[in-house]
Amino acid sequence: MKIALLGYGKMGKEVEAASLLNNHEIVLKITSENIGQLSKDMLQQADVAIEFSRPESSLINAKYCIDAGVPLVIGTTGWYDKLENLKTYTIEKNASVIYASNFSIGVNIFFLVNDLLASLMAKQPYNAWLEETHHIHKKDKPSGTAITLANDILKYNKKYDGWSLNEELHKLPVYCERIDEVTGTHLVNYRSDDDTIEIMHHAFNRRGFAQGVVTAAEWIVNHKGFFEFRDILKSEL
Repeated sequence: MKIALLGYGKMGKEVEAASLLNNHEIVLKITSENIGQLSKDMLQQADVAIEFSRPESSLINAKYCIDAGVPLVIGTTGWYDKLENLKTYTIEKNASVIYASNFSIGVNIFFLVNDLLASLMAKQPYNAWLEETHHIHKKDKPSGTAITLANDILKYNKKYDGWSLNEELHKLPVYCERIDEVTGTHLVNYRSDDDTIEIMHHAFNRRGFAQGVVTAAEWIVNHKGFFEFRDILKSEL
């Protein structure tokens, strides 16, 4: 499979390494220095594009890939206020797009566990909160993963009318820390007067994220539509 990388930072390099290990070929690398040279002809050399740039560039890059007829994997976070816009555009163009706030297979299993737990706990006398810890270089706060976890809780739990950083009345609290080079830790906690329930995911490195991205790329080239990475796991149940 021939892959175009849109964004070549730490995650872009990890994705490149994972792609080569899986016997794929990187045919295009777009960085902030050569983004002005990007053309549809260049994109169309690839079977799939993988987008790990910046939130402000993500939607533009995504629509460019769609217009070029190239299936797309989006790993950039912080652009989800434009999610419905991209979903509509993807469907109108009969294109192929898959996104996730986190492409780790472990995290996506964690998402499914969180969703089930949230449905079971919604009417129980427990208070919920989330904690997330990342490295000091991470720009968005809270993480896209934490927002996904929070939104899945809010689907079921009507005690809260949204989430907020730290504590706010009637909001689901999300506590964030930025420490050294921590890859990523997410914890969901439910507490009553009698006990507590916790589920946690802790990443050791970025390799698991990169392998998930490659798995998503291999899958999306054979599917039309707008997907989230957990849809792959659900299809395997």
